Amino acid sequence: MIGTPFLTAATGQFDVTLLAKPFALDLQPRLWPDLTVEPFVAPWTAFTQKYHLWRWPWRQIYHLNRRLTAVHFEFGISARWDPRDHLMLKILGAKHRLGFPRLHSESFLTQPLTRPDPEAHRYEFWRILGRALGLALPARDQVSPTASAKREIVLIHTGAGQPVRVWPLERYQQLAGRLRRKGIQTRIACDPDQRAWWTAAGENVVAPASVAELLRVIDQAGVFIGNDSGPGHLAAACGIPTFTIFGSHLPEWFAPLHPAAEWIEGKVCPYLPCSDYCRFPEPFCVRDTSEDEVWSRVEKFVTRHVSAPAGPARQPVSSSTPGV
Repeated sequence: MIGTPFLTAATGQFDVTLLAKPFALDLQPRLWPDLTVEPFVAPWTAFTQKYHLWRWPWRQIYHLNRRLTAVHFEFGISARWDPRDHLMLKILGAKHRLGFPRLHSESFLTQPLTRPDPEAHRYEFWRILGRALGLALPARDQVSPTASAKREIVLIHTGAGQPVRVWPLERYQQLAGRLRRKGIQTRIACDPDQRAWWTAAGENVVAPASVAELLRVIDQAGVFIGNDSGPGHLAAACGIPTFTIFGSHLPEWFAPLHPAAEWIEGKVCPYLPCSDYCRFPEPFCVRDTSEDEVWSRVEKFVTRHVSAPAGPARQPVSSSTPGV
């Protein structure tokens, strides 16, 4: 989702094909209606076992190569400084190949680009690619997704791509309780493997099984609260203000692209940022952030974007059926 401003600008001047994980097919009609998605799970992007070559989908890679080579792409780009991406661009036969070289991968590129400052947001890689293609992308603080319809519901999503990014569920439960006692409608969404915990806690939780279902849940919300995770970036891309609880990653790199986005940083760790490979028995960078610390920030954040009703507090509202 961080590349959305680039993709939007690029489709205004080019016929764009996006090589991405299959969930991008669900995002395409909403975020990038004018491009083509070619679904592919690059095995070198896996969190574990990425170098088990015998597990790689060689048949799929072969057919993908034949199909895309026939397109005769004028440009091939990658915002990742990954030599395997750059080799793929060369194999696919793109005439002009732009990327950020690493480990001498400039031999696969026709136009090596200089990486942005190490402390820059990941969006800056897309801005540099944009400039190389003659596309004017806004600065990070000027990215303005289309505003969502005003809604008075807080959506808390407790999942994340890796367990080390998850703030403790019991603290999310306490946070939801505080919001509800202020009369604010609060709904809980989670990853499927968290559903049992929330059900045992008495919450009629939503556990989207696909990005399309998650989009329907996000569309009901006025603000989003969650971990440093994909759902938060998706909410921001849909125009919803986000509050992110960070741990192992840096907000400077991965804060959602929304002018009203806010966050709380993880606790100091000598290995921060650690790319989700925690060296300790548990990731204290996120789990040592107390509920009171988060509440002191979230209360103000929610007040700015959601109006509490007058009179008695509303009853907790949630739904196990997306779209209801």
